[in-house]
Amino acid sequence: SLVVLFGATAGAYGAKLGSDERELILLVWQVVDLHSKKVGTLHKSLVKADNLDLSDQCREVSGLTPEGLGKAEPLDRVLQQFSQLVSSDLKVLGRNSYTLCSDGQLLIRQVLHPETSKKNFLLSDCFYSFYDLRKEFHTCYPSSAAVKDQTIKTMAEYLGLGTDEAEEDFGVWQVKTMVAIIFSMLSEGCNHVFTEPETVKYKYETGPCSKSETVDSETVIRARGLPWQSSDQDIARFFKGLNIAKGGVALCLNSQGRRNGEALVRFVNSEQRDLALERHKHHMGSRYIEVYKATGEEFLKIAGGTSNEVAQFLSKENQVIIRMRGLPFTATQEDVLGFLGPECPVTGGKEGLLFVKYPDGRPTGDAFVLFSCEEYAQNALKKHKEILGKRYIELFRSTAAEVQQVLNRYMSTPLIPTLPTPIIPVIPTPYTIATGSIRDCVRLRGLPYTAGIDDILEFMGDATGDIKPHGVHMVLNQQGRPSGDAFIQMKSADKAFMVAQKCHKKMMKDRYVEVFQCSGEEMNFVLMGGTLNRSGLSPPPCKLPCLSPPAYAAFQTAAVIPAEAAALYQPQALLPTTRTPQASAAAPPTVTYYPAQAAQLYMNYTAYYPSPPVSPTTVGYIAAPPGAVAAAATATHTPILPQPGALVRMQGLPYNTGMKEILSFFQGYQYAPDDYNGLIQLSDQARSMLQAPKEWVCL
Repeated sequence: SLVVLFGATAGAYGAKLGSDERELILLVWQVVDLHSKKVGTLHKSLVKADNLDLSDQCREVSGLTPEGLGKAEPLDRVLQQFSQLVSSDLKVLGRNSYTLCSDGQLLIRQVLHPETSKKNFLLSDCFYSFYDLRKEFHTCYPSSAAVKDQTIKTMAEYLGLGTDEAEEDFGVWQVKTMVAIIFSMLSEGCNHVFTEPETVKYKYETGPCSKSETVDSETVIRARGLPWQSSDQDIARFFKGLNIAKGGVALCLNSQGRRNGEALVRFVNSEQRDLALERHKHHMGSRYIEVYKATGEEFLKIAGGTSNEVAQFLSKENQVIIRMRGLPFTATQEDVLGFLGPECPVTGGKEGLLFVKYPDGRPTGDAFVLFSCEEYAQNALKKHKEILGKRYIELFRSTAAEVQQVLNRYMSTPLIPTLPTPIIPVIPTPYTIATGSIRDCVRLRGLPYTAGIDDILEFMGDATGDIKPHGVHMVLNQQGRPSGDAFIQMKSADKAFMVAQKCHKKMMKDRYVEVFQCSGEEMNFVLMGGTLNRSGLSPPPCKLPCLSPPAYAAFQTAAVIPAEAAALYQPQALLPTTRTPQASAAAPPTVTYYPAQAAQLYMNYTAYYPSPPVSPTTVGYIAAPPGAVAAAATATHTPILPQPGALVRMQGLPYNTGMKEILSFFQGYQYAPDDYNGLIQLSDQARSMLQAPKEWVCL
């Protein structure tokens, strides 16, 4: 038997049914015995919606009013009545089983399932299997219009059924016409058999995804705006009624490994994907979710994996996955099992734990845990931020795709990250920041954060001509953004005094800027991380006696960076000389500079990063092509590194670290052949400067 079902919502009608999240307000149905070709009683039931504000289209098409709907029963009671009345009609016809038959898929997939899911009550099993009359009709009559273009009216017209829609109530005509179409399909000329119903998955199935799989781009969507704590089950619930592929929910992570509010979802076919796109800006709780098309490559990039260990871990299907974050690096499997306790047993014991590690085997502090049921997972989540050892542990719901994504990210992380392709300063000789007590510099404080070199030059007016070449130094903070300070080297102390008198508290972009006269030594102290204020001069940490020998003098050592590296990276403030005598060649008139990121590599120990010095007449930044690199090397007679990024800097070393420990750390990597002695060719003073702030520069 079939139960022919028709429904309407308080909003859109026809092809847009369910796309606006409006509630169901009408159900009409009738039982059809396919063998005896008899029908049961036709039933029409109004449904009381929470929001009785009907759209204009609904009022016009259905003729229903809020007053009439206000007297109706809510959806859960209407569905109970539906089951009872269908059972009674089946008994009258001598039948005991049935399958629903609707006009298309929207009523079942886009209205009933999403609405009942939001209202937290379950649909009976009969709503998980149904026949799509449009598909069945096209199968029976292949020459008819395409399935997506079919309507009840076009199917009736194709068969020549003479029914008048105006003679019947809304919903009643639709069901009667659908029954007549079914009887026509059962006639001797067609003898159509209903054999393959549409199905709705009861629940989302988790599972691994391999990068070797082929994913059809017509089956993938991107959901954006998700609550950060949402799980794959929450996303599956948002798309309730649509069939998501096994392991088809992939939560996206940001660069810190945290969820970024986006997910890629893979459906079983393109038809389901198209229905998912109709849920654009539907709500998950109080948040609306944006839904867009995505590609199979994007899905595999997030969800695909190649690790056999992960595949084995995820091979246990229908498990609840919990992510643990912040574990002590010394934590063992026994420690984690003891932390979780007997109230939340892990599936398979130790086999249900997966520690996330770096490629060299070091722990990251993350782990994934499998639980066999929701109850155990909930018990585990109650331990969120409890203490293990001396650290609090964070616990979150996770997904198979997140496991793959986290493992992929950590396992693909190089032990020593390389620098990006540099923008090379085409300048043969480095410029030296002047030192000494002569007060031939000025400090600008309180600059707008958007101020650039051109703004400073305009601010100084006629005094621009008195600036030394390459004498403008912007000071950046630890994030590489302007700090509001700048230093300018003038041609004489008198010029610096005049600028300070003339420009002090002068306005720049709605802000007044303070201008103070200072010396080159004071400027260097600030650029190296010290402070200069009314209370006096505080030296940078690298100048403190506890960190550095008193013999150290800032910027007066030989090259602290080898000339090979200096050919690519020239933070001019740290390169007064190079160790090659040819480096004193004459500079060409046109100069370009490496951006501030290069200077950040060496300049700062605590607070500030100076930008490269800038000439008032030649300001420009270029990405030098390979030819420019060769030209720069030829002009200066200085060898360059065989590849960008061959120089690395190590931070955070223990104070007692020696050469042996560093060489052991880089075991397996090839060093520059002539740089084993001290890791870098430095004078004793320069080596002391680098050792003291627990830093090494390595080739």
